[in-house]
Amino acid sequence: MTSVDSALTRVGRSTGITEILTIVARDGGVILEGLLTPDQVARFNAEIEPALATLDPGGKHQLETVNEFHGANTKRLTNLVTHSEVFRTEIIDHDLVHALCDATFLEESGTYWMTTAQVIEIGPGNARQRLHRDLGNWYPFVAMGPAGPEVTLNFLIALTDFTEENGATRVIPGSNRWPDFTDYGTPEQTIPAEMKAGDVLLISGKTVHSGGANVTTDQYRRAVSFAFNPGFLTGEEAYPFLVDRKTVKTLPERVQRLLGFRSQYPTGSPGLWQVDYHELADYLDL
Repeated sequence: MTSVDSALTRVGRSTGITEILTIVARDGGVILEGLLTPDQVARFNAEIEPALATLDPGGKHQLETVNEFHGANTKRLTNLVTHSEVFRTEIIDHDLVHALCDATFLEESGTYWMTTAQVIEIGPGNARQRLHRDLGNWYPFVAMGPAGPEVTLNFLIALTDFTEENGATRVIPGSNRWPDFTDYGTPEQTIPAEMKAGDVLLISGKTVHSGGANVTTDQYRRAVSFAFNPGFLTGEEAYPFLVDRKTVKTLPERVQRLLGFRSQYPTGSPGLWQVDYHELADYLDL
């Protein structure tokens, strides 16, 4: 059995990009304290509360194994770009988020966009999630192991305080460097990523993790999880079919590209996601 490395490092949001990514490469993840202000957290929670209130817990997938993975008493609110102005203008356009993604993806991939963004609220009594690596969405990279490229970065921002009891995300530090990516370890090897609201857990797609069990009777652990992948890979959410064009026109160019409303230009490619070999944004009059 592979041994567990030390607990995840915590750093402030003013920490340099190189230092942050060096920690991620070593440990598989890092906790950035205070990425969002209390005001941002409060406004974001207020914006998503109505949609969450009408959302039933439990998975909505046709496969029961996926529903089990999503959690019987867990709510997952998608299409956050539509639901929250704070999310679309202050979170996914955050300079630190882009600086970290630029440094991770641009040299090798040339471009990146958003895989998915969802509020995940784990309710009382919800069982722990199955251990997994996010790169499993693109299975050929599993066989490449630690030598393969980084194909996704996941930002998990706490919107309520995370404790071990209420289902804090559990991580196996150093699992991003294990030689066999079909080895997902055991629950006993995990540690809880306990955080204050506004802190973010940044993890590599190579890192083994899961949602923790919520053993409380009255606490709801809420987070927003949003991830990015290179422009040559398909994301989870089809934003061009979800987000209103009028809303898109109010967003910065780099956010439009993240959401798939602009063409992608991976390294070595003359362009992907185009219209008659022309920039998609021109066709959409952006």
